[in-house]
Amino acid sequence: MTSSFEFNTYPARLSDAERDKALKVLRDGVAMGRLSHDTFVRRMELALSARRSDELAALTADLPTESRVSRLVFGTVEAVSGFTVRLRRAWQAERLPKLLLPHPGHGHPLRIGRDPASGLRLSHETVSRVHAELSRQGGMWVLRDLGSTNGTTVNGRRVIGAAVVREGDQVGFGRMFFRLATD
Repeated sequence: MTSSFEFNTYPARLSDAERDKALKVLRDGVAMGRLSHDTFVRRMELALSARRSDELAALTADLPTESRVSRLVFGTVEAVSGFTVRLRRAWQAERLPKLLLPHPGHGHPLRIGRDPASGLRLSHETVSRVHAELSRQGGMWVLRDLGSTNGTTVNGRRVIGAAVVREGDQVGFGRMFFRLATD
């Protein structure tokens, strides 16, 4: 007596890379004007819910894929435009006013804000009354945002909680920016 076993096989689950590739083709299609916004949104929803590769292929079949030449050209343009942004930031950084780090032996944190009792009083409408605090902890300088409305940044990135800072870093309190320096 012979028996045969049949197993249901399902196609392999789509990888995130496959889905991301299809979403990139859709984004490029809308950027080139080949898809309307509504069509893009609908196809994106279908791509996110697709279960098989052929479903993704159907969503991008009428859109051109990026050639090696266009990838090289766009990559070069992106690199050059990124260079100009970095160059502008470096030029602006040298022109920022210096914020001298307190003497390490001081021991007390430096409060920054609009409050007259702050160690560094900044009278600007984007600076909160009690905005941030700079302190020395374990041999490092730590900048802590104290729940400010317009945020505290270090080198262009918003501080959530606290961040370690060094001499030369660009710090921002609301729309006021400084470059950290020592004596």
